[in-house]
Amino acid sequence: MALDTSPSPSSLSSAPAPGTAAEARMSARAKLILLVLCAAQFIVALDFSILNVALPVLGDDLGMGQADLQWAVTAFALPSGGFLLFFGRIADLYGRRRLFLTGLALFAVASVLATLAWNPAAFLAGRALQGLGAAVIVPTGMSLLTTTFTEGPQRERALGISATLLSLGFTIGMVLGGVMTDTLGWRSTMGLLAVAGVAVLAVAPGLLTESRRADRPRLDAPGAATVTGGLLALIYALSTAAQRGFGGADVFGTLIAGIVLLVAFVLIESRAAEPLVSLPMLRRRSVAWGNLAGLVTFSMMTTVVFLLTLYLQEVLDLSAFSTGLIFGVQGVFAAVAGITAPKVIARFGARDTLVAGLLLQAVTTAALLGLGLGSAGAWLALAAASLACVGHLWAIVAYGVTATSGLPDGEQGLATGLVTSSQQLGITIGIPLLSALSSAHIASLRDGGTGFAEATLGGIRLGLGVDAAVVAAVAVLVAVGLGRARAARAA
Repeated sequence: MALDTSPSPSSLSSAPAPGTAAEARMSARAKLILLVLCAAQFIVALDFSILNVALPVLGDDLGMGQADLQWAVTAFALPSGGFLLFFGRIADLYGRRRLFLTGLALFAVASVLATLAWNPAAFLAGRALQGLGAAVIVPTGMSLLTTTFTEGPQRERALGISATLLSLGFTIGMVLGGVMTDTLGWRSTMGLLAVAGVAVLAVAPGLLTESRRADRPRLDAPGAATVTGGLLALIYALSTAAQRGFGGADVFGTLIAGIVLLVAFVLIESRAAEPLVSLPMLRRRSVAWGNLAGLVTFSMMTTVVFLLTLYLQEVLDLSAFSTGLIFGVQGVFAAVAGITAPKVIARFGARDTLVAGLLLQAVTTAALLGLGLGSAGAWLALAAASLACVGHLWAIVAYGVTATSGLPDGEQGLATGLVTSSQQLGITIGIPLLSALSSAHIASLRDGGTGFAEATLGGIRLGLGVDAAVVAAVAVLVAVGLGRARAARAA
């Protein structure tokens, strides 16, 4: 069936979107609402990275073996990615504000449990509940944002600020995690999340107003079960494969189960009277190509960060603190890119900004192929990764605008659920896939007699090369896919 080529909003065209500075100006109350929504997203992003450098210390304290430490990450990733679409739809039907506040409360309580954890089971339970809270906060917060701020300059500005804080949260988490673990212990990282969650929860009820669909269609239970099960299985398989490879029976079995469930989900949705996901929505070029771009920009940029961390610490033997400073500079560039993204979109349109962002991310990632064994590699990593982050942030804001524009408020929760699912799935799948490829190449080089540093560098270069190629290819596909829609409208 052909993709929908009906007219899309002006913000998707290559021409500048209409709008003035006055239209982008927000009232004091609107700024406070945006602050609350972005703060919640920032806390979730912080949770993704703040624990990473604390894992060895945490493992020693709680008696978790090296092989079990991956569950500190996986226990969060499973529910946070698996339940996004489900809660995005629930929010549309039963109230976004109500569910958003519930998610914040759950996240705060879960953070307290993780802080006070007395054994591995209690800690992993806290992490899983944090992930479930995040699965509620992310789509409901994003749908509250897109329904609060009208399509056009205001929404583009709001999405730019949100994307900036999302990226900053991930980067700041890496720096804070090391500093707090060294000075206050690993429990302080979880305690910080609890305090931040309570602070946002105290302010949010007085600012947010309820919004939901006027009608109350039945929840598509079979669709919800298959998509949630499919995403859970897929995320588990990919997360576990990052540690143990794809050869394990449990990894391969859950990967196949995830694919089968997602295929079943598509079949169920094509026949459901009131589907969880509107397939006609997915046939819209803006939704389909926008979410593909989001999936790729997130998966490939997180992989760049992972591979550069390996390069800086394993090849150049830099300390965790020095590595954190390099990524801190990247965070500054992310902030600048987030501020400029709405202006770039207003000048050139979301489509061209999206393609340009992807191409900049691809070119600067390819520049990292010049990394070597000398100290000059640190400067190249700093410069290229910072510029890649600019392209990444432009792509994030532009794909959010692209994939949520031209849709009624009643479908915003679903649309933003798709956007955030692309984001979460991207964060989850990129590192396992390319790190497995890099690790296999490193092992092959080592078997051939290559030294440790040289072999590690070879594996990192292979991963970065594939990363750059994937982003460049998707940039071309997105340009062609959205360009055909524009040509069809002009005909």
